[in-house]
Amino acid sequence: MGIVVVAVAGVFGSGWAWLAFGVVVAGGVGMLGWVVLRDREPASVSGMGSTIRPLALGVIRRGGALLVFEGHDGVKDETFYRPLGGGIEFGETGAEALRREFREELDADVEVGARIEVLENVFVSEGRTGHEIVFLYDAAFADRGFYAREEFKILDDDSTARWVDVADFRDGSKILYPTGLTELLSPEQ
Repeated sequence: MGIVVVAVAGVFGSGWAWLAFGVVVAGGVGMLGWVVLRDREPASVSGMGSTIRPLALGVIRRGGALLVFEGHDGVKDETFYRPLGGGIEFGETGAEALRREFREELDADVEVGARIEVLENVFVSEGRTGHEIVFLYDAAFADRGFYAREEFKILDDDSTARWVDVADFRDGSKILYPTGLTELLSPEQ
């Protein structure tokens, strides 16, 4: 009497994987089953899948300027700006995610204030549709020395963050994402 275990795996779609397995017992009696596994979605916009992604973004102001990173969509040939932050991991609150993201991106501690708003953002980036639920928080650097810097190299990305006048977003000369954020910002703070 013998037992043979067979397993076959494959990948399909956007980050989905499957595993089929079987057990065959001598005499032709056996059982077959399968399991669908899903990899965690990548954290970058370029790795978007067909899921809704929760984000926490920090609105950090220096007078009439907002701290944002500069991005570029090569398909649309569009330069855009977005506050810093990132994906909320399972079991993590938005405020916790924001503190973690600032440590990862700038090696900086932030004080997370009130939640400003929650925005739903359906967009196209690099020719691919994305869907985000964005938790926006007032935030401030714990080390006030960060406010004297003009630019910040983002440590886990090739992007640069800088202060941009809110007036540039309000008059349309610069594009701010997520959609709806510009209307929430007062000209001075």
